Amino acid sequence: MKKILAVLLCLVMVFSFAACGKDDTVVVGYTIYEPMNYLDENGDLIGFDTELAEKVFENLGMEVVFKEIQWENKYTDLASGTIDCIWNGFTANSKDDDGIERSEKVDFSYNYMMNKQVVVVHKDADSINGSEDLNGKIGAAESGSAGETYAKDFKGIVFKGVTKQTDALLEVLSKTAAFAVVDEQLAKKYCGQGDYDKLQYVPEFSSDAEYYAIGFEKGSELTEKVNAEIVKLAEDGTIAKLAKKYGVENTAIVDYADQVK
Repeated sequence: MKKILAVLLCLVMVFSFAACGKDDTVVVGYTIYEPMNYLDENGDLIGFDTELAEKVFENLGMEVVFKEIQWENKYTDLASGTIDCIWNGFTANSKDDDGIERSEKVDFSYNYMMNKQVVVVHKDADSINGSEDLNGKIGAAESGSAGETYAKDFKGIVFKGVTKQTDALLEVLSKTAAFAVVDEQLAKKYCGQGDYDKLQYVPEFSSDAEYYAIGFEKGSELTEKVNAEIVKLAEDGTIAKLAKKYGVENTAIVDYADQVK
């Protein structure tokens, strides 16, 4: 009997620890996207979003686990509990390709960064003077992204969906697509640099201002908690320091007075 009781006690302790661990752990869904989430020379995940998420959840007493996802599956991953939030340059003020506002699908945090969609072309390509020059051409963008929605607004294009934004750039680099639509933050980091030195983006084709926010499941208790921590990190200068570190000081939002309700 004593052995049985000991075994039962051990099982209770194991399940108690497991439950505690689950409550204290948050899984963040991301894709590789410099300067938001990317790998350094040692293979460690870094970036503005990465470090901001780490600081927010550290302050909340939670362990953060980063899980790479396919962007087009983000809503499914969130609804299934595979991830607890989408924190990866997620455009909040946008509709998906189905015409539904993203804010109807998830709860968004406060906006924390400004962005635009931009058109990227090969430097050897014919000059583009207007949207009519894109007619009949292949345009690549990350499937399920704001870039896909923006690309499809150009009449007469042939859309080519890819898994990652960097894949869209590679399509243009290899000339299997005439242009790509990606986030301006990413275009600034890649175009004209290293392996992507043959690429350039066309400012004239930029979209209206977009805003990044963190996406949570509808009704999540995390939304309010994360919002509170973001405001604190803005007030103590942490967000400004991270923005300067990752070269996004001109687009990161550091004053939340107009968003706090």
